[in-house]
Amino acid sequence: QAPLVESGGGLVQTGGSLRLSCTTRANIISFDSMGWYRQAPGKQRELVSTITRGSRKEYADSVQGRFTISRDTAKNTVYLQMTTLKPEDTAVYYCHATVGVNTVKGQGTQVTVSS
Repeated sequence: QAPLVESGGGLVQTGGSLRLSCTTRANIISFDSMGWYRQAPGKQRELVSTITRGSRKEYADSVQGRFTISRDTAKNTVYLQMTTLKPEDTAVYYCHATVGVNTVKGQGTQVTVSS
């Protein structure tokens, strides 16, 4: 399967914004869903947001109202716009794509929010 390549992570101050991108050579409409999860040191992996083939969007309670998932089918890219960032948002963010029972993920991009 075509790899998922994330970008857009970095260091930002509390209250700042970042936009993550996840690009693939595959047609993203071919996936049942795509989205983002994050993993912070010592914490459980958290599903942050997903977007289905039919454009239904879901968010974790912890990011609801602050993060927005979107996609550009012409660019085969999924975005995660993150605003009002908090130190607890610090994690490695992974893009994932699911088809049936199969899920692929990218290498991850680090997001660090300083207090």
